Amino acid sequence: MMSQLQENNKIKKLYPDSGVELKKFTARHYDKIMNIASFGRYNSFINKAIADLDIKQNDKILDLACGTGRNILLMNKYVSDNSLLIGLDISKDMEKQFIINCNKFSNIKFINKRIDQLFNFEQKFDKVFISFAIHGFPHKIRKIIIENAYNNLKPGGSFNILDFAEFNINKMPFLHRFIFKKIECKYAFDFIEKDWKDILKGFGFDNFKEKFYFKNYVRLLKAEKQC
Repeated sequence: MMSQLQENNKIKKLYPDSGVELKKFTARHYDKIMNIASFGRYNSFINKAIADLDIKQNDKILDLACGTGRNILLMNKYVSDNSLLIGLDISKDMEKQFIINCNKFSNIKFINKRIDQLFNFEQKFDKVFISFAIHGFPHKIRKIIIENAYNNLKPGGSFNILDFAEFNINKMPFLHRFIFKKIECKYAFDFIEKDWKDILKGFGFDNFKEKFYFKNYVRLLKAEKQC
């Protein structure tokens, strides 16, 4: 999940209907808030999801909307010093936490960069990862994020999306439906209705693999860049 803020005294959202643009207080206490909101389950869940990435020792990984570096630190448990883990985010509050959390690891880097604008690094990656951020953008912006993932992957590299799965909100149990409608932004309702494998195929991805969590409402979708 990502903080997308314009860092001035008056916070102005880039996307008014987005829920991934966090207020300063939320950004500064993000990890604690996630732990509380999940009734203490978030830590075990994210550990499981990172384990399911099937990270190799020398992987080079790009984490889009990296936040505090919590996910990258978990990834770092699976890699050697020859790896490279780069986090992108535009929140100054997230950047400060990321640097504090990760500064002792020479293979971990932070870059203050927007993921909703096209970029192309000279360095190409084995994996691109994004966690609970892409659902919070308008669909035309999601396409830019997907293009960034594709352009910055090595041939055969994987784009890993940890986010809501595809489901019919009207078939959810009442309590789950109530919570989803209460806390999620407008764009999330559009996100869960789309065929993401079909969308990713259109960008040159294939060989899909998926893992499900939280009663199948959350999914890790792996998509491989065609060689």
